[in-house]
Amino acid sequence: MSNRFSGDQLPYEDFAYSDGPLVDAFWPTTVPSMANLPQLDGDIRADAAVVGAGFAGLAAALRLADNGLDVVVLDAHYPGWGASGRNGGLVSVGSAKLADKVLDRRVGGDDAQRFFAAERRAVEAVFERQALMNIDADAHSDGYVFAAHHARAIDGIRAYGDTYRQRYGLAYRFLDRVAMRDAGLASPDYCAAVHLPLGGAINPLKMHRGLLTQALARGVRVFANSEVTRFSGQFRLHTQRGSCRARRLLIATNGYASDSLPGHRHRVLPVQSNILVSRPLTDAEIDAQGWHSQHMVVDSRRLLHYFRLLPDRRLLLGLRGTVRASGASLQATRARARVDFDRMFPAWRKVETPYFWSGLIAMSRELLPFAGPVPGLANAWMTGAYHGSGVAMAPYCGELIADLALGRGKEPHPDFMKRVPKPFELGRFRRTVLPAVFSGYETLDRFGL
Repeated sequence: MSNRFSGDQLPYEDFAYSDGPLVDAFWPTTVPSMANLPQLDGDIRADAAVVGAGFAGLAAALRLADNGLDVVVLDAHYPGWGASGRNGGLVSVGSAKLADKVLDRRVGGDDAQRFFAAERRAVEAVFERQALMNIDADAHSDGYVFAAHHARAIDGIRAYGDTYRQRYGLAYRFLDRVAMRDAGLASPDYCAAVHLPLGGAINPLKMHRGLLTQALARGVRVFANSEVTRFSGQFRLHTQRGSCRARRLLIATNGYASDSLPGHRHRVLPVQSNILVSRPLTDAEIDAQGWHSQHMVVDSRRLLHYFRLLPDRRLLLGLRGTVRASGASLQATRARARVDFDRMFPAWRKVETPYFWSGLIAMSRELLPFAGPVPGLANAWMTGAYHGSGVAMAPYCGELIADLALGRGKEPHPDFMKRVPKPFELGRFRRTVLPAVFSGYETLDRFGL
């Protein structure tokens, strides 16, 4: 096997893969720096090499190390630099973007049920890891809230609540506008909601650092600033200053994957997500808006918003819809996020929002996550395409591919997830469809359709 990387195999502009989108990020202010992690220098060997030190890569490394393997993790930047350290912290189901009837028809009823069991298990496992490893990740929110942004969306959120009950056997609670206000969820943008009891919210970078600490303590060798520039043999991973020979290869790069990675060519479509964070709100400001709930909220827009009060009472607001990666685009999106913030929380129009950043999530052509073998390559596995629900599904899938590498299976693992998704038809130009798609979504969202 020989595989050399090149810059034209990255689907976004160079800005997306630089530190530019992270200049004003909030999460890094809450954890110590990772500047002390070494860069791979020289030639080493391992039982298993993991590419990517996010949630999936670290969870895979921990599972392998706990089973006696010598594990090396290589990251192009530093652990947590990608989506695992810059997401909104929502722990929820939702890693597939298909209606239940479509999923059932496409993969079969039994596999669909295995997937719902996997989703529930993925959410529960986040909090189990946190407790078992004694990680302080600022967890809060009893489940999460799905809010209707338009009167026409109310029937849709009720229907989702019914679907949720059928999938997971859990009851939901419907909130009209008055009940939302009484629950501390007062905003002119939302007219109803359903409270869904599975899930919650965390500081994702604190959670990630906890996993990293555990991995290092168990002897996993983690190398920062060690981008894999090419592969040779079975398997030799080359970096700028060294190489790693391994008997097993696990790839966990998701939205930041190069098309040159084994098995990845045109198989994931990165999509940008953006987050705005305010300064801490005062008691008077909280009372003036009537928003004091610490529930994580996701709204019914196709280009969704997700938001919550953090434990220190900052308001975090996330949004989709950006199609270019540049400094100018980042600032334009920041301005749009501020307009949304002011509309959603009019009492806070004078509240400063000093933090804003962006990152890449990943979608597959089938709109389903995957965790399975690399096509045509023995002893190699890959995972990705969590569709914005990677806080729960990424570490779960990391453990799934680790179990495949170990030749065993502990957790629910649907058969369809073991099949790597088909490539996008437009190949390296697949991102060109996003402006038209997002424009259509904006129109539908405006009218609540």
